[in-house]
Amino acid sequence: MIHVSNVSYRIGGRKLFEDVNLKFTPGNCYGVIGANGAGKSTFLKILSGEIEANTGEISIGSGERLAVLKQDHFQYDEYPVMETVIIGHERLYHIMKEKDGLYAKADFSEEDGMRAAELEGEFAELNGWEAESEAAILLSGLGITEELHQKKMADLSGPEKVKVLLAQALFGKPDILLLDEPTNHLDIAAIRWLEEFLAQFENTVIVVSHDRHFLNQVCTHMVDIDFGEIRLYVGNYDFWYESSQLALTLAREKNKKLEEKRKELETFIARFSANASKSKQATSRKKQLEKITLEDIKPSTRRYPFIHFEPEREAGNDILRVDRIVKEIEGEKVLNQVSFTLNKGDKVAFVGDLELAKTTLFQVLMDELEADSGEVHWGITIKKAYFPKDHADYFLGNESNLVDWLRPYSSDQTESYLRGFLGRMLFSGDEVLKKPSVLSGGEKVRSMLSKMMLSGANVLILDEPTNHLDLESITALNKGLSNFSGSILFASHDHQFIQTIANRIIEFTPDGIIDKQMSYDEYLDWRLSIS
Repeated sequence: MIHVSNVSYRIGGRKLFEDVNLKFTPGNCYGVIGANGAGKSTFLKILSGEIEANTGEISIGSGERLAVLKQDHFQYDEYPVMETVIIGHERLYHIMKEKDGLYAKADFSEEDGMRAAELEGEFAELNGWEAESEAAILLSGLGITEELHQKKMADLSGPEKVKVLLAQALFGKPDILLLDEPTNHLDIAAIRWLEEFLAQFENTVIVVSHDRHFLNQVCTHMVDIDFGEIRLYVGNYDFWYESSQLALTLAREKNKKLEEKRKELETFIARFSANASKSKQATSRKKQLEKITLEDIKPSTRRYPFIHFEPEREAGNDILRVDRIVKEIEGEKVLNQVSFTLNKGDKVAFVGDLELAKTTLFQVLMDELEADSGEVHWGITIKKAYFPKDHADYFLGNESNLVDWLRPYSSDQTESYLRGFLGRMLFSGDEVLKKPSVLSGGEKVRSMLSKMMLSGANVLILDEPTNHLDLESITALNKGLSNFSGSILFASHDHQFIQTIANRIIEFTPDGIIDKQMSYDEYLDWRLSIS
C-alpha cells in the first residue's frame, strides 16, 4: 500500500499538481494518464523517491518493497543478464554477494560462520534458493532466450536490454511496482505475456502508458492528471474515456432534465460493468463499477483534436495492384516479390518486425523510391495522401508561420479559414504563428494530419502516425480513421489502433508476406494457433 498525502509539485513557476491525496492498495493496477507535459513521469518519480515533492509526503507500508522500471539502458552493461535481474531485489542481491564473499575467504573464522548462518536464514526467507529459476522464467516469458541469460548486458540489443530491465522490476514479487511506459520496444508476444503477468499480480501496480489496449487489459483504476489536479477513477481507460465524454455531453445539454441525464449515464455504467475485462481482477472491478453513481463521473477538461478525413470523390473499384515488386537497399533485399491487390473498403495494417520493409513499400507506393523490378498500378480515380515516418524535411528551414505553411495544401486559403482549421487541431491563438521548424514532435504530427485532411484523398497511407502523440490525439486519430469511407494502408505498433481500424492484416516475414482478411485480434489468435 502507498499513501500520497497533500503532495504538490511545481517546475519553475508552473504548477503540475497540488494537494494530492490518494491511496493505492494491493490487488489493483492504476494507470496514470494525462496530456503530454502534465507530469505523469514526474508523479512516478515522486512516488519512487527519485525526486522530492515541494509539499506533502509519500508513505508505504512497513517492510514493503518498491520496485521501479529503470530507464537507463546502459546502467548494467558490465553485469551478466541473470545478475541484472536479481539486482532488482536489492536486499536479496546484497545477501548473495556478502555470502559469496564470506565463503571465498581463505581464513574463514567462527565469526564469519555465525554471520553466514544469519545470512543463510534471511536468504531462505527471501526465497533466495528460487531466485535464479524465477529470474529465468521472467526472462523467458519476455522473450530473452536461455543462451542470453549468462551474457553481459553490453552484448544485448536495445530491445533486449529493455526486456531485462522489465524482468528486473518484476523480480521477487515487489509489494509496489512502478512502471513508466513498460510496453515501449516490446514485441506483441512480450506485451501479451506482461498483460497476463500483471493481471495475475496480487500487489500494487502503478503504470504510465500511451498504449490504450494495455491500459484496458491490466488497469482496475485510472489516475488522471488534469489541470493541476490528480483524480482517481474506477475502471480501465475505455471506461474513463467514454464516461467522461458522456458526462461532458450531458453537462453541455442544460435543457435536458436531470433525471434523463442520470438514466443515460447509469445505463452506460451498467453496460460497461457487464463487459469488464476477463482478467483475474474482473470480479472486484465489476463490483466497484456497479457502485458508481452519477456524481462519481466528472467531465474531462482534456481537449481532443478534431480529425476527420473527407474524400473529394468516391474511389472506383480499381484502386491498387502491386505485382512482384523487388527493392534492394545497401545490398539487402528489403522487398522480395511482394504482390497484393487493394480492394474497395480495405483498411490494411502492415505488421511485423521488418520495419524497413514497411517504410520502403510505402515509399515505393508514393513514388519516393523506385522499385528494382515489378509494377505498382494505381486506379485512375485514386487520390492519395501520405504520412511518412520521417517527416522532418517538411519543416526544415521553414521560417514562415504555421498558417502560411498549411496554406499551399488548402483550396480555401483565407486566413480565417486556416486559423479555424488549425484551431480544431489544438493550435489556438498565437500558436498558429509559430515557425514550423520549432514545433514539438506532437505538433508536427498534428500539422501533417492537417495537411492530409485538406487533401480530399480517398486513399490514405500512414507510417507510424501515432508516434509522438498523446492519448487524446491518438484517440481522435483512431476515431477519424475508423470513420473514413476510403481505403487505408498503415503501419503501427498500437494494438487498439490496429484492432479498431484494420479489416485486413499483411505481415512482413523473412519468408514473404502473410495476407489475411480479418481483424488484428483474430490474426494474432491464428498466428498463435499455427506456432
